[in-house]
Amino acid sequence: MTFFRVEDLGVVDALPGIRRRAVWMENVMLTFFRFEPRSVVPEHDHPNEQITVVTKGAMAFTLGGDLRVLRAGDGACIPAGVRHRAEILDETTEAYDAWSPPREDYKL
Repeated sequence: MTFFRVEDLGVVDALPGIRRRAVWMENVMLTFFRFEPRSVVPEHDHPNEQITVVTKGAMAFTLGGDLRVLRAGDGACIPAGVRHRAEILDETTEAYDAWSPPREDYKL
C-alpha cells in the first residue's frame, strides 16, 4: 500500500475504551489510537522501540517509573523492554505511535 486514509484502515478494539488502526511496511509501523476518557493501558513492555505522540487530549504516562502528563504535541520515546503505562484523563484522547520493528500482533 502506497497511499492510505486513516479512516479507511481496519479498526480493532484493543482494550476497553481503546481503538487502534495500523499501517506498516517491512521495517516500520504507525498506529493511530483513540482513547475514551479514563481508559487505561496497563503497565507492560515489549521488544519493539516505540515513539508516542499525543495529538488530542491528555494522558498520564508512566515510563520507567517517571510519571508525566502528556498533552497534544507532547511525546515519549520508549526503548525496547522498558515498562510503561497510560491513563487517559477526562477527555477523548488520540495518539500516534511509531514502531520498529513492526508489531506482528498489531497487523490485521
